[in-house]
Amino acid sequence: MAAWEEVLDDLVQVRGHALAQYAALLTGSRAEAEDLLQEALVRCFGQVRPLRDVVAAETYVRRAILNVFLDGHRRRERWTGVRHLIARPEQVESPEAAAADRVSVESALASLRPRLRACVVLRFYDDLTVPEIARRLGLAEGTVKRYLSDAVGRLEDVLGPVSSSERPDTVDIKEAR
Repeated sequence: MAAWEEVLDDLVQVRGHALAQYAALLTGSRAEAEDLLQEALVRCFGQVRPLRDVVAAETYVRRAILNVFLDGHRRRERWTGVRHLIARPEQVESPEAAAADRVSVESALASLRPRLRACVVLRFYDDLTVPEIARRLGLAEGTVKRYLSDAVGRLEDVLGPVSSSERPDTVDIKEAR
């Protein structure tokens, strides 16, 4: 057995419980602590390292536990910060309902004139502002606002009312500030 393998074996047998408690203090969960400890041990001993002393190895593993915990926390925080940007809900009740909604929206869009449809898609799908839409289509901003207003009115007739936060006139007021 190599020297690092003996160090790992001694570390786990002698200090494994203390390392697991340290990880549990960080995570607040025994199961997560065990996973955290295992990940730290793999990072520390997955490649041959010159760890020939149990005390130095324990210090190294404790630091790895902390780093793995903080990295995971940062990853979860980052995900929490951007999760709302995903367009679809986390759980879809049934694929039939989502398919029916999609078909309804597509057929409602198909009923619009091409310029109205283009304005709606650019505003609500590509999330462009009114000035950006006007530049893309070569129209005046007032014309784009009128097209959006007309299109949303027609879509509401087919699909039902749109909430006030999604109405183009509400969005334009915020953009003007």
